[in-house]
Amino acid sequence: MGLVYSTETGRIHQEKAPAEAKPSSGPNDGVIRILRQTKGRKGKGVCIITGLKLNDAELKLLAGKLKKLCGCGGAIKQGQIEIQGDNREKLKEYLEKQGYKVKLAGG
Repeated sequence: MGLVYSTETGRIHQEKAPAEAKPSSGPNDGVIRILRQTKGRKGKGVCIITGLKLNDAELKLLAGKLKKLCGCGGAIKQGQIEIQGDNREKLKEYLEKQGYKVKLAGG
């Protein structure tokens, strides 16, 4: 740690280091991963779709299409799409038709 205060000049302002990019929530290999999760949901399962490199508007549009396809609810949280229920096969088929490379991950 360097000098932060001097009795002659007062507080010494140092250049801040550039903010590091926040770590992504998974591997960054261009593969969309669909995982099923029940932890912290009182036994209710959701499918979480990760690895999408879309802006907020495109993510919201895709989430709406996926919710209609499955006939259930869902949400967008931290750049991931959550779809209620275990609809991994439907989601995988739809995303592959859209040109994405998809893997089923988790249990």
